[in-house]
Amino acid sequence: MKLYGIPNCDTVKRARSWLQAQGRAHEFHDFKKAGVPPQHLDAWVAAAGWERVLNRKGNTWRALDESQRAAVTDAKAARALMLAQPSVIKRPVVEWDDGRITVGFDAADWAAR
Repeated sequence: MKLYGIPNCDTVKRARSWLQAQGRAHEFHDFKKAGVPPQHLDAWVAAAGWERVLNRKGNTWRALDESQRAAVTDAKAARALMLAQPSVIKRPVVEWDDGRITVGFDAADWAAR
């Protein structure tokens, strides 16, 4: 399994701690340092929808000027923004061993896996 996020994000920290407590090995991809692989972003959007992958509640989104936020009206515009500013991606994104993708951390949902 592979977990994508930013190491100093509180939700990512909770998710990684939960995985460790459950004995689940995972690879961590820091998309602040290593970037967002475009083909993976496309898979996340296909699986969860661009509205779910784009974090409109975070500090990075709020820091954008109004014209940048207003320009995000479809998957193409959201993809361009997420590639340019990975911090606007909701975290963590997990590519599970079975091929499924989840966005965000929900311990109950993850435990059901």
